[in-house]
Formats: sequence, structure tokens, C-alpha cells
Amino acid sequence: MRIFVTGASGHIGLPVVRELLAAGHAVVGLARSEASAAKIASAGAEVRRGTLDDLDGLREAARQADGVIHLAFKHDLALVGGDFMGAVTADLRAVQAIGEALAESGKPFVNTTGTMLLAHSVRDRAGTEHDEGLEGGNPRVASENVSLGLAKRGVRASVMRLAPTVHSSLDHHGFIPMLVATARKNGYAAYVGEGSARWPAVHTLDAARLYRLALEAAPAGSRMHAAAEEGVPFRAIAEAIARGLKLPAKSVPADQAAGIFGGFLGMVAQLDNLTSSARTRELLGWKPTHADLLADIAEGHYLAEASVEAP
Repeated sequence: MRIFVTGASGHIGLPVVRELLAAGHAVVGLARSEASAAKIASAGAEVRRGTLDDLDGLREAARQADGVIHLAFKHDLALVGGDFMGAVTADLRAVQAIGEALAESGKPFVNTTGTMLLAHSVRDRAGTEHDEGLEGGNPRVASENVSLGLAKRGVRASVMRLAPTVHSSLDHHGFIPMLVATARKNGYAAYVGEGSARWPAVHTLDAARLYRLALEAAPAGSRMHAAAEEGVPFRAIAEAIARGLKLPAKSVPADQAAGIFGGFLGMVAQLDNLTSSARTRELLGWKPTHADLLADIAEGHYLAEASVEAP
């Protein structure tokens, strides 16, 4: 199949491109810059220049493809620019444009959200693929709902919920690099209260394989959880970072988290997001094989000079 991939040059996108190519698919990757285009081309994929704001371009690329994987998100706008809602709105428009182009085609479309959208609606148990997020809890629920609605319009649409920590030596701008940078800045690795909030995690290469499996076989209207580990306690993450940096790990009160971590990171550091991927594994035969999060941190690649600035 000829697959159009947005976010194709990113930490997750580039491994997805390579996974698809290795499986015999042709890939067209969306690139918004020369640097992104060079990465995509070096992987062996075709480059299409454009951005998430070029809705006509997205429609054209989707119509010309046999399937679409949507990974792009304006992370710089959301995390650096502080305009999370602006990034969410741009993503929703892109999903709607891609959906319009794919309607009644029977083609596969794999959209991306996150397991964190269940943190506001699922309590005292692991969230499952059957659970729906609350519209008022996380604005990315709207993108998920639009995607799954395409299943009724002749699209084999599915949603990939990524764990907040998609980790590997390829991860230079995610939550773990941000936590490392924050620990360096503060002189200690912080966790909130008892540090009992739990984050699911998945290795980048395991996630990439899951995207390919979803593209090839996920039933229309399905949700999948890219979570190899159900929930790693935040205190354990902080302590692993502290050991690597030879700094103390320290509990901080919830009302100080925003100032210590930065506003957005201070909020998500307190979210308990225990997440099951049992149905995903059964549905697609997915078996994660790469290192878990704490082992990955212990390898040391995250503990070299951080590639992101502390919030």
C-alpha cells in the first residue's frame, strides 16, 4: 500500500516510516521544513512538503494514498508557545480534512491521541480501549470522536492512544527529557506528594510496530493503547532520573508543582493514568519486546545534556 504519514520526521514518525517500508509499503511523508524533508528522504520515503494548516494539501495527499497515519501535532505551539487549545484546534481541522478525502473509500486511517485523555474519566482501575474520554476533561477527545465517526462513513478508521512516555534514545523532546532538564535546573528530581501517580510507557520501536499492525488490520471504529507498561509510579521515574544525575529525589506539594515543573508539566505530573493494552494485544497480536522505561533511563542516553530547556 501507498501510505501517507503526517509527522513523518518525528521521534515516533520516522520509526513508523521505516517500519512501513520494511514491511513492503510505499510511504509519502509530510515535511514542513528542509530538515524534516531530508530525514524522510534518507529513510527511503517520498517527501510531500506542507503543514497541518494546508488543508487542501492534506486532502489531496489522503486521496492519492491507500491509507493514512496521522502523527503530526503542533507540540511546539502547545508546550513552548503555551497555546494547547490552538494546537488541538489545528489537529482537529487536519483530521476533518483527511476524513473528508477518505470518506466512502474503505481505506485505513489511523489517528493519534493519548492515554492521558482517560485520566479525568477513569478512576481506581486501569483504563481500557473501551473507555471513552470526557469531552470536558481533555480537548483531544473531539479529534478521537471525529475519527471514529468516520467508521460510519466508509473509512476503516481507528485511534492510537499513545502513552505519555514513548521512550528510547530517539526521544529528545518528550516528557522524560523535560523532566531531566527540570531536575538539572532545580538541583533535584521532583515528584508530587507521594509520587503515586502512574504513567503508562512504551518503547518507540514497539509503538512503531503497533502503528503498522493497526494500519494493516485494525477494525473500523477501534481504539488501541500503545502502552507496554500499564503504569510506572512517578516517584520511580523521578528516582531513576535522580540516580542518573547523582541528584536527590524530592517530594513537592501539589500547590507548588506548577512553579517547580512548569505549568503544563506540573499538571500532568499529578495525573494517574493506569492503562491496559490487553485488548490491543489480543486484537493485533502485538507483543512489546524492547526495554521498559526505567531500564531505558538507566541506559544513560536521557542523562546526557538534555535537548530541551526546562520549562
